[in-house]
Amino acid sequence: MSLTLRTISREQHLAYIQNLPAASHMQVPAWADVKAEWRSENLGWFDDRSGEMVGAGLVLYRQLPKIKRYLAYLPEGPVINWFAPNLDDWIQPMLAHLKQQGAFSVKMGPPVVIRRWDSDTIKKGIQDPDVKRLRDLEADFIEPRAFEVADKLRRMGWQQGEDGGAGFGDVQPRYVFQVPLAGRSLEEVHKNFNQLWRRNIKKAEKAGVEVVQGGYQDLEEWQRLYEITAVRDHFRPRPLSYFQRMWTALNTEDPNRMRLYFARHNGVNLAAATMLIVGGHVWYSYGASDNIGREVRPSNAMQWRMLRDAYALGATVYDLRGISDSLDETDHLFGLIQFKVGTGGQAAEYLGEWDFPLNKLLHKALDIYMSRR
Repeated sequence: MSLTLRTISREQHLAYIQNLPAASHMQVPAWADVKAEWRSENLGWFDDRSGEMVGAGLVLYRQLPKIKRYLAYLPEGPVINWFAPNLDDWIQPMLAHLKQQGAFSVKMGPPVVIRRWDSDTIKKGIQDPDVKRLRDLEADFIEPRAFEVADKLRRMGWQQGEDGGAGFGDVQPRYVFQVPLAGRSLEEVHKNFNQLWRRNIKKAEKAGVEVVQGGYQDLEEWQRLYEITAVRDHFRPRPLSYFQRMWTALNTEDPNRMRLYFARHNGVNLAAATMLIVGGHVWYSYGASDNIGREVRPSNAMQWRMLRDAYALGATVYDLRGISDSLDETDHLFGLIQFKVGTGGQAAEYLGEWDFPLNKLLHKALDIYMSRR
């Protein structure tokens, strides 16, 4: 297949994404409005014979201070046929185009899964003192074509992002936790939860925890819980304006793109979460909880409701987003995988993020700057 790459309109981009079974929420046109501090461009790949659009990508451009040169970033994209034998024919025109646009470096995150580990495998790994990381465990599923993609990228001159094995060195997480929903009943999904999760869901029900959906007007209450979480877990919270912009941008594009949930007890909100929907892929994207009322298990109740809602939407996967690959109980990120593994889902390892230095000197300067931040 011979291909042509060109800039497309947001409408063309959205129409293409809407016809796919799934794509990352970071590859929908409205994501450019969420990331307002970046300039953006929508790219389309066209089959020369049929004239049909066969791929799309959202590019975000970040300008270097004082000079008109840009870092071009395609988060969890582009949305192309990554297993095409002629991968070069997809990637090279993109590099040439981005260079023309003033990019000195390109970063992308191929949405390609390499390995998956089932919950039971991970639990055994946690109990084994010799196992420190997911990579030490034999995977339950391996995608051989993913290794071919990695080889092709290396041969083209792409460099794999340094993540130190933790999966958090990339801008987007390399390791995520997902609950597959396709071809399963809700009863099966529930049965696959571990005993603690099932007990906590029951506990929340008994205590009268109710889970409700919120709207734009409830984002201030979301922010209150989110900032409590940030203090407790030692991270820098995003401002309220970010979530307001996210809500407006995503739900203007599609009224069901972003949802907000609260778990409350006796009229008091104890936990909250945001949910994102693109085709059959549903993400739990941000979570927050108060320091009080944890004994009534609001977070478990909320996750179960969100999962049921995802199922009702016809989702094929409920994605709990990033985890570290550490199975060491002393690791500060271990709690993440421990909480998520209770859902009976799978850990998935993506190809990670890749960089192409179009200007080696500027790329190196950016590397040094980022490492000092």
